[in-house]
Amino acid sequence: MGAKRFNAVVFKPYHQNQTVLFPSSLDEMIAENHPVRVVSRVIDTIDIKSIHRKYKGGGTSAYHPRLLLKILVYGYLTNTYSSRKLEEQVRQNIHFMWLTGMMTPDHHTINRFRGEKLAGILKEIFSQIVLMLIDEKLVTLKEAVFVDGTKMESAANRYTFVWGKAVKKQKDRIKDQLDELWKFAQQVAAEEMKDQTEVTFEPVTREKVEQVVGQIDQALAGKDVPKAMRQKLNNAKKKWPERLDKYDEQEKVLAGRNSYAKTDPDATFMRMKDDHLGKGQLKPAYNLQISTQDQFILNYSLHQNAGDMTTMKPHLAQFVEMYNTLPAEVVADAGYGSSENYAYLEESNIEGYVKYNNFDNEQKKSKKAPSVFTAEQFGFDQESRAATCPAGLSMTLVKTEKVKTTTGFERTVLNFQGTGCADCPLREQCLTTGSSRTVDIDPDLRRRRQKASALLRSEKGIRHRKKRGVDVESTFGNIKQNHNFRRFRLRTIMKAEVEIGLLALAQNFRKWTA
Repeated sequence: MGAKRFNAVVFKPYHQNQTVLFPSSLDEMIAENHPVRVVSRVIDTIDIKSIHRKYKGGGTSAYHPRLLLKILVYGYLTNTYSSRKLEEQVRQNIHFMWLTGMMTPDHHTINRFRGEKLAGILKEIFSQIVLMLIDEKLVTLKEAVFVDGTKMESAANRYTFVWGKAVKKQKDRIKDQLDELWKFAQQVAAEEMKDQTEVTFEPVTREKVEQVVGQIDQALAGKDVPKAMRQKLNNAKKKWPERLDKYDEQEKVLAGRNSYAKTDPDATFMRMKDDHLGKGQLKPAYNLQISTQDQFILNYSLHQNAGDMTTMKPHLAQFVEMYNTLPAEVVADAGYGSSENYAYLEESNIEGYVKYNNFDNEQKKSKKAPSVFTAEQFGFDQESRAATCPAGLSMTLVKTEKVKTTTGFERTVLNFQGTGCADCPLREQCLTTGSSRTVDIDPDLRRRRQKASALLRSEKGIRHRKKRGVDVESTFGNIKQNHNFRRFRLRTIMKAEVEIGLLALAQNFRKWTA
C-alpha cells in the first residue's frame, strides 16, 4: 500500500509594507454609480451664494462651504449624524476622504457650519435640488402631493420644563394673597385705608403689586400685626415683583403654548407614541410636516403645536415661497379636515382629498347602522338654510353665531331648535335633556365636507387614499426606523429645521440613486 498523498494549502501573498510604483487613486476605488458621486456632482452645480454671505472676511482661511455641505449631506445619507462621527469618517472612510479631497475638518468646524451657516438658508438649497428632480422628471409640482406629520423629539432635557397652567396658578396665588392682605389692612387700619380707592388685582403685574403692597405697608405701619401676616407682607415686598417678572418672561416664551423645555424653549411637550404599550409619554418635541411625491420630499416644516389641524396653511405657504406655486392636489388624513383648511384649499384652487373626522366610519360596512340622531345626520338645505330633524319635522332657527378659532378664522354657526319634540315618537331616542332638541350647524363646513366626500369616493380619490400610506407614512418610517433618526441633535427650532433639511436631502438622494 502506497503512502497517502495530501494537497498542500496555498495562501495568497501577504506583504503589508510592500510599496507600489504608482499609488492607487481613491477615485479608482469608488464605483461609478456610487451615491457619493451623485452627492458630489449635484452639490457642485447648485448656487450657494447665500452660504457665502454668512462668512466674514479676514482672518485665517476657512474650509469651502461646498466641502462641508457634502460632508453633512453624505453623512445624513449614511446615517452618520454626530459631528464627532463625521470627523472620524473624513479620516477613515474612503468615500468621505474622496469627497473632501483628503481634507480633515474637525467636529467643531462641522457642527458650527451645520448650526450657524446653514440656519435659515438650507431650504433654498433644498428647493434647488428638488427643481433638479423635476428636470429629471422624477417629481412634478403639477400633480398630487401627500401631506402628513409626525412628532420628533427635541434635544432638550426631558425633565426640565415650564407648564403654562403652573405659571397661571402661581400668578393666581399671588393675586389671592394680595387680596387677602388688602382685606386684612382694611380691617386693621380702617382709618388709614378709608381714602383708598377700591383696587382690582387683575391682571397681576409687578407695578400693581408694588403699588398695592406699598399702600398696605404704609397703612399697617405702627400697627400690631400678627407675625404670620407681617412675614407675608415682607415676602410680598421682597419676592413677588421678581417672581412676576419671571412669570411674565415665561408667558412670553410660551406664546400661547401649554409648555416648553427649559433647555430648548422652542420645544413643546407632546405625547410621543414610542413606548412598548403604544400609549406614549410627554417629551419635548416638534411637529414635523412633510409633503411627498413617490417618497421624494418636496417640502418640510417644523411646528410648535402638537395637532396637525393648524399646520396645513403655514406648511403650504412655505411651498409657495420655495416654488412660487401651489400643488394641484393635496392628499391628507382626517387630522387636517377643518373648515379653515377646506376654505384655504378652495381659495387656492387646490383639489383637496382631505378626510374629515368621521369619514372612515362612514366607509365601514358595519351591521349596526350609524345613529341618525347625531348632529351630522340632521337634514339641512343650503339654499333655504332650513334644518329638519330625523322625524322629518322643520326646526326653528334660534340664533346665528360668529365663532373664531385660535388662528383667527371665523365660522358662522346656526343654532336650530326642534318644534314638535313634545309629541314626537322619537323623543326618547333623540332627546337626552331639556324639553326640545337643539343642534348647531355650520353650513360652510357641511358643504365643504360634502365636496371632500365626493372627491375622496371618486376613482382618483380611492387611488390617492390607497397611495397616501405607502407614500408619506412610509417616508417617516424610513427615516425613523430604517435610518434610526428619532431625536434631534441640535436645539432651537431654527437649528432643528437644518437637521430636517439634511434628512430630507438624504431621503431624496437615496431615492434618486436607487
